[in-house]
Amino acid sequence: MTPEPTPSSGTSSSPVSPLERIRHFPDDVRASFVRYQTTGDVAALDPVIYAILNDYIPNKPEQPLSSFPGSTLLIEGLGFDSLAITEVVFFTEELLGITIANEEILQVRTLDDLRGFVHTKAPGRKSV
Repeated sequence: MTPEPTPSSGTSSSPVSPLERIRHFPDDVRASFVRYQTTGDVAALDPVIYAILNDYIPNKPEQPLSSFPGSTLLIEGLGFDSLAITEVVFFTEELLGITIANEEILQVRTLDDLRGFVHTKAPGRKSV
């Protein structure tokens, strides 16, 4: 009988908890994520989405991303490139346990598109 790996075994395949993934986010963003996990309120994900974008934006704006109009274009307006968008997608998939197809993300052009997209991919999800 092969023993089960333990969390302290140092294996790289150990799952990282969502809260561990966002430990570097500000307290209010982590609190919003916990609210999403406990209530299923997808609107609570908005600060999380902005924090993820802020991590991967190539040129940090002087004002918070949440103050930009929802119609702001991710590529033309904020300077995201395909690599940065890919990193946002991977992080979001891992954090929320969702799958995002390339064809789907190509339809996301603005801040509001991204918020709406994440809201539909993770509707009413609650932590177990």
